[in-house]
Amino acid sequence: MPNTKRVVFLILYLILLVTTATVGYMIILDINFVNALYMTIITISTVGYTEVAEMNQTAQLFSIGVIVTSVGSVGFVASRIGSFFNRGRLNEVWRQNKMEKNIEALKDHYIIAGSGETGSYIIKQFENRKVPFIVIDHNQDIVNHLKESGINSILGDATQEENLVKAKIDKAKGLVATLSKDADNLFVVLTARQMNKDLHIVARAIDKNAHNKLKRAGANYTVSPNEIGGRKLASMMLKPSTTYFMDNIIHTEDMTLELEEIEITASSKLCDQKLKEARITDKTGLIILAIKHENTDTYRFNPHQDELMKPNDKLIVVGKKEQIETLKEIAQS
Repeated sequence: MPNTKRVVFLILYLILLVTTATVGYMIILDINFVNALYMTIITISTVGYTEVAEMNQTAQLFSIGVIVTSVGSVGFVASRIGSFFNRGRLNEVWRQNKMEKNIEALKDHYIIAGSGETGSYIIKQFENRKVPFIVIDHNQDIVNHLKESGINSILGDATQEENLVKAKIDKAKGLVATLSKDADNLFVVLTARQMNKDLHIVARAIDKNAHNKLKRAGANYTVSPNEIGGRKLASMMLKPSTTYFMDNIIHTEDMTLELEEIEITASSKLCDQKLKEARITDKTGLIILAIKHENTDTYRFNPHQDELMKPNDKLIVVGKKEQIETLKEIAQS
């Protein structure tokens, strides 16, 4: 039995013991509740104060039963409760309750299924971007570490539907499946897609044949860590300066730049405007790298100034965080 449940059980046992003894004294000695409670406390604690009524034989036998039942057990309950609080269990309960409230309030968040080596890097990126997210992992030590770090987490198997429900998948914005087996990631993707048809799903693919299966199951994108690692190693060998620049342009000593995808909503004043008319670069200072029109899978890199923007089009821009926030307001207002 978990420590918290054990302490609750012991407290309930103590309450039941006091209640039973109090009711017994009220019936046997024909006294009121306060006097009966007084008799119960002095009997259990064995302090030896004067009785509140004449003790008949039935009352004496009942007192013997109360003493036999309570002696040792009360001390055991007190020691276990003291041990519970001395070991910081109170903070653990408080932290768990706070996390449950945070999880209950989650909306438009991301779910990370699996917190292995790949998942840990995703967690760092999400923390840096300050986006709401929750982690599902079956490893008790990992979940304990995440909770100590203040990260929303659930102990359980991400392939199980009930754990996805706990993670508020119906209100989630996206899910990343980073489990160690393709079969598990496939099951997570399939289950998640059935539970939320609008969910944006990215899945880890270990085997080269897993990409198509994951996409058929409902993944929007698949990523192979081995493939990405191989490309990175080759780039560092063949184009070291270019690769180093791309890796470090985002975080430099002088500034912090971000690469962002901005979606143009139907209510935005950017709709039905050409890029040259919107003058996004002049107003925000952002660099527009590409544009992706709705219902197309391709991006137009370095788009022409006569490119017309429509609802649900997406702009790929690079710049400072405050510049990006300005464009978000324009694109979504």
